[in-house]
Amino acid sequence: MTEIQNSDRAFSRFRLRVIVIGLVVVLCFGILLSRLYVLQIDRHDDLLAQAESNRTAVVPIVPNRGQIYDRNGVLLATNYSAYTLEITPYKVGDVEETIDALSELIEITPRDRRRFKRLREDSRNFDSLPIRSRLTDQEVAKFAAQRYRFPGVDVKARLFRSYPMGETGAHLIGYIGRINQREKERIDDSEEAANYRGTEYIGKTGVEASYEKELHGHTGVERMETSAGGHAVRKLDSSPATPGESVVLSVDIKLQKMVEDLYGERRGVAVAIDPRSGELLAMVSKPTYDPNIFVEGIDQESWKALNESIDRPLLNRAMRGTYPTGSTYKPFMGLAGLETGKRTPSTIIQDGGSWTFGGHTFRSGHALGPVDLNRAIQHSSNVYFYTLANEMGVDAIHDFMKPLGFGQITGIDLPGEVRGVLPSTAWKRDTYKRPEQKRWYAGETISLGIGQGYNNFTILQLTHALATILDNGNSRVPHVGRSLIDPVTGERRPIEQPPPVNLGYKQSNMDAVKRGMVAVVTGGTGRGSFGTARYTAGGKTGTAQAISIGQKEKYNAARLAERQRDHALYIAFAPAEDPKIAVGVIVENAGFGAGSAAPIARRIMDYWLLGEYPSEADMAAMQRGEGRAPMGTPRRVEDIQLKPQTEPPQ
Repeated sequence: MTEIQNSDRAFSRFRLRVIVIGLVVVLCFGILLSRLYVLQIDRHDDLLAQAESNRTAVVPIVPNRGQIYDRNGVLLATNYSAYTLEITPYKVGDVEETIDALSELIEITPRDRRRFKRLREDSRNFDSLPIRSRLTDQEVAKFAAQRYRFPGVDVKARLFRSYPMGETGAHLIGYIGRINQREKERIDDSEEAANYRGTEYIGKTGVEASYEKELHGHTGVERMETSAGGHAVRKLDSSPATPGESVVLSVDIKLQKMVEDLYGERRGVAVAIDPRSGELLAMVSKPTYDPNIFVEGIDQESWKALNESIDRPLLNRAMRGTYPTGSTYKPFMGLAGLETGKRTPSTIIQDGGSWTFGGHTFRSGHALGPVDLNRAIQHSSNVYFYTLANEMGVDAIHDFMKPLGFGQITGIDLPGEVRGVLPSTAWKRDTYKRPEQKRWYAGETISLGIGQGYNNFTILQLTHALATILDNGNSRVPHVGRSLIDPVTGERRPIEQPPPVNLGYKQSNMDAVKRGMVAVVTGGTGRGSFGTARYTAGGKTGTAQAISIGQKEKYNAARLAERQRDHALYIAFAPAEDPKIAVGVIVENAGFGAGSAAPIARRIMDYWLLGEYPSEADMAAMQRGEGRAPMGTPRRVEDIQLKPQTEPPQ
């Protein structure tokens, strides 16, 4: 009986084991079937794509960058192809030793080494970096024969950016450079990430930066079948890249070069605007630089020379340099007096040569006697504008000048513009820390009337404000972009600009101010430069202090260091009856505006209105700062040939 019971228990245990094992087997098969379902049905598309990607590689096709032209079709930025010798640092054991060995085959200059070092500091270790550009066929053949000795070193064919006009218009055109880590992170976080796959360069400054989207184009792709080792076997399909659009500028590069040459070694700014459209005809910042040296990365020595130069050639003075405007501010103050009702064109103010306020005497040069608005502008009466500023007050001046663009971003289609300073009680309260500094004193308002004091504006803002008055109070956004050229069809389409904003000034008031500026040219301080012109112009000279001079001290340029002397300014327009050009000029530390700045404005207008280019003798005199009215027989603009660089720079 006991044996039967033991047999039953053993059989029960066996049966239980069989059931458990069967359940485990069923469970395992269930898991396998569910996994099979996931792999074969649920994740079929994803896994198929992964499998496909394992046997294929997607290679980006970088588009050709669009070109840049001036308004007359002169090429300002283009591309050229060349071979480069490149090193990928992480694939190389000792980089310096490799460069030394390469220099035995191919010439590598100290400048090449410095540039490579700077590039390496700004790049990732796995980036391919050029040590030499523009290899000759013979150099390529030499390296190819010794290629096995240099793992991590390759010769690549690339397109490079070139600026045929060199230094001319550099601040305006800008340059491209290698994408740095900060720019890469910004691109990766944007919707343009896919479009920049394989791209190594991006616009850094000027038009190259502001029209980056249009110039860059659209990246294409090639899908290649690859072997297990990752080598390309055949091309499966491709989507071609679309080249970037070409940008046509409103600037006349021949005019730009002429003005840059007129400055010679002097520092300053010249801006020329068509008041009817807001187009910039020229925007000069001197000194300038050659943008070609930035394309492949500037070497440390050259960067230090540019960055630490006392002349600051990298500074775009037209948009980032701020200056007191001196007496060129007076026409705008005159309009403010008329529009606010503080003055009429016939209001008479006695100019005794100085004006006293709160026990402080403000200088005004020679006594002019009774002056109305016309004489006040013509002979630059300080007393007239001292009293006007006092009557208006700082906040009323601020509120009138703000819509004209003083102390504001003009919105020009170039990066890096600064606001400058248009003072007000709120501005001072927010700017200074100590309670006594925060307070606005009535005496501080007086010097604002003649463009001094806290006033600090760009020459672009000054010229833009003049253009607004010339266009009967229509404020237009200044711009350099004129049109875009489709790379496929060649179709040219205008770049749309925002509509002008009318500031609501009375036409009679603007006409009164313009008559005063014409009087400056016909019988005032502008007569020396414009007296012989074959058109009627309007203008206003200005002298802005670079350092403060005490009221009881007499300004003596000979006693001051060159960089402490006054700045020379001039604003002008022509023809007076139908203005087609507005010009703002400053020559730093050059003294009286009529002697240094007005002659430059005269030659800009002769170029634009008469098609005349300075004679060689006149150009030489201007560069020495000795020109007033043009000398010699002017040359015809069409006879002057630009001389672009024939070879891309090393």
